[in-house]
Amino acid sequence: MEQSIYEAAGGADAFVALATAWHARCLDDPVVSHAFLHPGGHPDHIARLAAYWAEALGGPPDYSGSVADETYVLRLHSGNGEHNDMDDRAIACFVAAQDDAGLPNDERLRAALTDYFRWAIGEMNTHPDSADGIPAQLPMPHWAWGGLVQAG
Repeated sequence: MEQSIYEAAGGADAFVALATAWHARCLDDPVVSHAFLHPGGHPDHIARLAAYWAEALGGPPDYSGSVADETYVLRLHSGNGEHNDMDDRAIACFVAAQDDAGLPNDERLRAALTDYFRWAIGEMNTHPDSADGIPAQLPMPHWAWGGLVQAG
């Protein structure tokens, strides 16, 4: 059986390193940092983000098992209007963060991670005006080497 993206990246520690590196790059970006400077950010944001990405990419169900479901994530990111430039910059930060985090320099892995992140950014922007219309109890989406596998 083929390794999951989670395993190929290096497991839980790799995703904590990636979330840490991405967060640092976002804070350093004059456009992306705006999204992280609002009051009320969760003190465990990096650990939660790492768990979310890990679960979506084939790791254990730690995020959905102890933090929240996909509905929570989509509602958290809704109502912020259109922000395509910020999204493009966030993707660039993610690509660079893969090096910062010391992820394997494997072209297939890096492409899968970046494709996932680009897709996830799009999902987070499906409700730019409000959280109205986001269904309750949405399952965690799962991503594999070929793309989106299932939404739960």
